[in-house]
Amino acid sequence: MGGRHVLRARRLMEGALDGLVGPVGLAGRDGRDGPDGPDEEELVRAARAVVAELGSPGRLSALVAELAAGVGDPSGCARFSYRHVLGFDKLLLVSVGTRHMLRAHVWHPGSHRAGREDIHNHRSALASFVVRGTLGMELYETAGDGPLAAARYRESLSAEVSDWLLEPAGRARLRLTQSAEYAAGSGYALPSHALHRAWCASPGTAVTLFLETGSDRRRHTDVFTGDVRDGRAQAYAKEPLEVAEYLAELRALAELIGGSEELARS
Repeated sequence: MGGRHVLRARRLMEGALDGLVGPVGLAGRDGRDGPDGPDEEELVRAARAVVAELGSPGRLSALVAELAAGVGDPSGCARFSYRHVLGFDKLLLVSVGTRHMLRAHVWHPGSHRAGREDIHNHRSALASFVVRGTLGMELYETAGDGPLAAARYRESLSAEVSDWLLEPAGRARLRLTQSAEYAAGSGYALPSHALHRAWCASPGTAVTLFLETGSDRRRHTDVFTGDVRDGRAQAYAKEPLEVAEYLAELRALAELIGGSEELARS
């Protein structure tokens, strides 16, 4: 059973997001599978409001402090927390089954993994709220005459161990449509098909609150990179954090976002 702040977060996510997902298998834009259209647009708006409310300073610090004290299901959350291949630490905070997942993304400038992500989309609608530092983000679209040449990959989760599996899917050309920086207190929300990439745009650590929504997810995502790999499908290991490591990361996160007083009271 979760603590007071965990339960409040879960109820907010359920109340605002459940029932807003379209039917499974609905074709997305450009022929891609997954939800799209009015249902997903409504989900995007709701997700943005939820993540902004949960990301408010006092509310988030209290939630993280509660989790860092071991409240809830630390072993279950640790299984879905890891050092992401795209260059940030991904910590699951609260989930509503497999429908909605609230995570903290911690970006460390200067680490060997730091840098700009590959251009990609997601399995479902998302919302992100910047809690600390600054996040840079670019939006792209595929275009036959686009100035950016890229290798295209289809990303899925391997059946055996849920590693990331990248399968070559040809070449593509892309066009940048928007570039922005989001400071603490701001954020964005995107439908599942939106192509984008993000990076830490501040000299210090950036923290974002990330909400992944919906039970009806696309079966794969698209990844575009300037790197031409060897033409074979490649798997990238997803290594979950140990429980002790997960709790230590939460305590460090509490210090970063000003939750040390709440942590001391826990």
